[in-house]
Amino acid sequence: MSTLDILSSDERFVVETVREFVDNEVKPVVRELEHANTYPEALIEQMKQLGIFGLAVPEEYGGNPVSLPCYVLVTEELARGWMSLAGAMGGHTVVAKLLLTFGTEEQKRHYLPRMATGEVRATMALTEPGGGSDLQAMRTIARKDADGYLVNGQKTWISNSRRSQLIALMCKTDPDAQPAHKGVSILLVEHGPGLTVSRDLPKLGYKGVESCEIVFDDYRAPLDSVLGGSEGKGFAQMMKGLETGRLQVAARALGVGRAALEDSLAYAQERESFGKPIWRHQAVGNYLAEMATSLTAARQLTLYAAREGEAGRRVDMEAGMAKLFASETAMKIALDAVRIHGGYGYSTEFDVERYFRDAPLMIVGEGTNEIQRNVITRQLVSRGGLDA
Repeated sequence: MSTLDILSSDERFVVETVREFVDNEVKPVVRELEHANTYPEALIEQMKQLGIFGLAVPEEYGGNPVSLPCYVLVTEELARGWMSLAGAMGGHTVVAKLLLTFGTEEQKRHYLPRMATGEVRATMALTEPGGGSDLQAMRTIARKDADGYLVNGQKTWISNSRRSQLIALMCKTDPDAQPAHKGVSILLVEHGPGLTVSRDLPKLGYKGVESCEIVFDDYRAPLDSVLGGSEGKGFAQMMKGLETGRLQVAARALGVGRAALEDSLAYAQERESFGKPIWRHQAVGNYLAEMATSLTAARQLTLYAAREGEAGRRVDMEAGMAKLFASETAMKIALDAVRIHGGYGYSTEFDVERYFRDAPLMIVGEGTNEIQRNVITRQLVSRGGLDA
């Protein structure tokens, strides 16, 4: 049974189209682009033409909506070619979901049709230099007055922040609120006076797509920029959005792990030592068996969480499990791929070293795996067990 058998024929076509795009357009150029840390403008334009930026946007707003399982498999395919391409559409999809679920009708009609085509690309701004995963400790403040909101603060590790036209900014509109999350709102902001992308952060991997620090210095946002029109709901809104975000990160990990396995399987059949292909040596064969088994388990766990989310159920625990397991799996597979390739695994002439540099991002991104364990434990207690 193929993994794609869980999808409708239309959705299978979507995944297969993205797979062909990766094989024919991405793989031939990725090594050069990645090593030069070049923004993949041409590939992004092709992704727009394929409708990838509209996968979470309903048809009434000009999108090409797919189910969460299909979205997971599309993300896996993109990350199999280059994890950075999956990152280029990850935050965009979360913001589209936030708008669709919580936005006013005016906000939806203003943004979603242009987001569907990729004319407007979106990102999220959550993390702060001193806050990390403690989002309630944020210091970015939006003070309301007769002219709108005056925003001051700093965010960091914001992907696509130079090239995104829309930023879902998590900030405090009531810094004195108790409990603190009651004072958090999401503002839909665009580039303008007072918003500065202060620097690009140097990174081990995840090349090509920028991750930046952004500064708000007396930035003006209009009164109608609050997501949903009501203050104080931003924390709950973003926690719901992160369910999709963590599924996306899990799917990125699947793509990196799959690429590392596919390269290792091919190399193990081509490379010979002691008169036979190296896969016939038990040590190498065992690595391949474990890589394939753990990747299959990670994919099924991620698809399970996606199906639960598609059914409308709360999946913060399930998405956390998928992100935790898939990212740790990708890291181990990437390391084992280096072992199988030997010295070539350490060479920049092979893609394996890129997988090894990209995999750690999924361990720390969208909430560290230590945070995922906390989320899972709290939900286990709250729900009264795994199957309660």
